[in-house]
Amino acid sequence: MIKIISVGKIKEDYLKKGIDEYLKRLSKYTKVEVVELKDLPLKDNMSDNEIRKVLDEEGKDILSKINNNEYVISLDRLGKSMSSIEFSKKIESIYNSYPNITFIIGSSYGLSKEVLDKSHYLLSFSAFTFPHQLFKLILLEQIFRAYKILNNETYNK
Repeated sequence: MIKIISVGKIKEDYLKKGIDEYLKRLSKYTKVEVVELKDLPLKDNMSDNEIRKVLDEEGKDILSKINNNEYVISLDRLGKSMSSIEFSKKIESIYNSYPNITFIIGSSYGLSKEVLDKSHYLLSFSAFTFPHQLFKLILLEQIFRAYKILNNETYNK
């Protein structure tokens, strides 16, 4: 099973439609649970201490949704990058030891130290910065692509 925990609700209809499409496609391969957590209000020009407090609060909420039998992958710009084929192999190898994989997408300021420390793996999709709402769609597409690769099925390259 795949679980995606993300901070913030998807507001844009075009993103909701894309996410729903990939959830439907993925249902052929695995169960996917999407957990959307409330994002805390962010102000412009927040101090590092204020940002840390927001991340800590969001982190507590995130950690409350994680079970011990889950392999936790946090999406973080400082994480390791990999190709789609490497990503599919990573998913396959995780399933050898864990029945569930949980992906965590933080808010615009990222994730708390506690969440990063709880993670088994830090993954970066790019050096680019993406809106976290758009990133959920990108993540689902890559998970779908990984399952296609693992099942030796063709998919756009």
